[in-house]
Amino acid sequence: MRQTGDEAALKVYHGSTMGNEGAGFAYLEALNGQGAARVYACTSSIALTEWLAGPSLGDLSRGGQDDLATQELLGVALKLHRQGVTPQTDLPTLERWFRGLLTLQIPRGCPPAARQNLEHCRALASRLLADPQDVCPLHGDLHHDNIRLGDRGYCAFDAKGIIGERAYELANAFRNPKGAAALIRNPDRVRALRDHWSAPFNVASRRLMQWAAVKCALSIAWNSDPSKIPEDEFDLLDLLLTIAKEGEAIPI
Repeated sequence: MRQTGDEAALKVYHGSTMGNEGAGFAYLEALNGQGAARVYACTSSIALTEWLAGPSLGDLSRGGQDDLATQELLGVALKLHRQGVTPQTDLPTLERWFRGLLTLQIPRGCPPAARQNLEHCRALASRLLADPQDVCPLHGDLHHDNIRLGDRGYCAFDAKGIIGERAYELANAFRNPKGAAALIRNPDRVRALRDHWSAPFNVASRRLMQWAAVKCALSIAWNSDPSKIPEDEFDLLDLLLTIAKEGEAIPI
C-alpha cells in the first residue's frame, strides 16, 4: 500500500486493492475523530484520511521523552476505548490473527530456549483465546509510531480493526518503538509500562504481560518460514515471559 499526502490536511492511501486494510478504516470511521485520524472517504481501492503532521510518540521515546510517550499512549488508548464504537463491517477476530502462531512449525535449527518459549507462548495464547475477557473492537496495532500529533492532539492511525480482548490493545506497544532496542529491552521500562498502563486501562497487570509475550511470539511467527525463524526478538520474548511470571506462585 502506497501512502501520499498533502501535509496540510490529508493523507491518501491507495493501491490495487485495500485488501485487509478495510477493517482498519471501518474502525477509524466509527471513531469519528475521537482519539484517531478522521476518515473522509473510503472505497475498496482508496482511502482519504486526516493528515497528522507529528511528531509520533516513537519520536518522543527515541528522543529521550519515553515517560511522556508512555503517558500519551495511555491517553490515546483510553479515548479509543471510551467510545464503545460499532464499525459498519465485520472485523476479523484475534483467533484468526493468532493462527500464524498456533500453527507455526518451528524449524529444527531453532535454539532450544527459544523453542521452549515459542511453544510456551503457543499454549498460553490458546488459553487466553479460549477465555477472553472484555471483548470489544480494537485498533489492533496500537504502538508508538502509529500515534502522531495533529491539530486535535495525539491521534492513532493505521488501525488493523479486529475484535478481541481489551488487554491485547496495549500488547504491541511493549515491542516499540522501533529504533530503540536498548530501551525496549530494559526490564525496568517493561515493568514501568505494565504498572502505568494496567490499572487505568482496567486490565490485570499479569494478563497484560501475557498478551505482550504472545504478541511478540506472534510477530516472530509472522516473520518465519519453514526453514528459518528470525532471532532478533528471542531475547525480548524471554524478557516479556519472565516478567509475566513475576509474583506468581504457579507457572503461566
